[in-house]
Amino acid sequence: MTTIELDRPARRSAASLTFIVGLILVGLHVAIALLTLVWTPYDPSSTAGGRLEAPSLLHWAGTDRLGRDLFTQIMIGSRIALQVGIGAVGIGAAIGVTIGVLAAFATRLLDDALAAAFDILIAFPTLLLAMLVVAASDTASLWSAILALGIALSAIVGRLTRILAKRVLQMDFITAARTSGTSWPRIVVIHILPNIWPTLMVNFALQFGLAAIAEASLSYLGLGAPPPNASWGRLLQEAQGTVYTAPFGAIAPGLALLVLVIGINLFADGLRDVGDPTRRRSR
Repeated sequence: MTTIELDRPARRSAASLTFIVGLILVGLHVAIALLTLVWTPYDPSSTAGGRLEAPSLLHWAGTDRLGRDLFTQIMIGSRIALQVGIGAVGIGAAIGVTIGVLAAFATRLLDDALAAAFDILIAFPTLLLAMLVVAASDTASLWSAILALGIALSAIVGRLTRILAKRVLQMDFITAARTSGTSWPRIVVIHILPNIWPTLMVNFALQFGLAAIAEASLSYLGLGAPPPNASWGRLLQEAQGTVYTAPFGAIAPGLALLVLVIGINLFADGLRDVGDPTRRRSR
């Protein structure tokens, strides 16, 4: 008993440290993204730096094959990654939560149909589904990538929302609320959403990281943000021809994406501990 009690504070401390480290890594990208709105080390379109220069005091990450400052490009890529993550998660949450809650209240036949539709959409890889949506549009753009990823992620959010909402609907306080004459819309706002929100927030954080990776993959394939947008995926695609002569051109954007995804995953793990008291007690 004594050992368990001694271990609990240490585990809580580790969970808090995970949350803080994740928050710092994500906050660093947010700060860089906001900074690009008012300042960058060089003009993003300037090619006066010389081709494929190594990292130096003038160019902290070197230059690319066109002579542009790579650190400037990576900073702008951070802003694009956050735009895509926020936009895709926002669209996915709006569609998924709405359909998921409706499915929880639907008749059994409609509920089964929606559950099957969720399963079919989830069976498709997120990147493949996003590629189909982007390909269906006239031209590839940042907003078409955001819309495509939002639609692809909505199935995951919808399925989770449906499961959580149906679980809450079986609680005694829902029966008490209905007995007292509370309307279903009011029950959704007062009882269902507040009870499922902590779990959904963790899922949104994880979907954010997935959206950032998917956008980089789309840009690498030429289906994401077109030039002059400096997406990390496009920077990786442009650097693949010079990976042996100037490897930092591929290492830098890949490292930036890795740090963001690790930060988001740590943040989501810490957020789960903060938002779920039962999980904290079980630790």
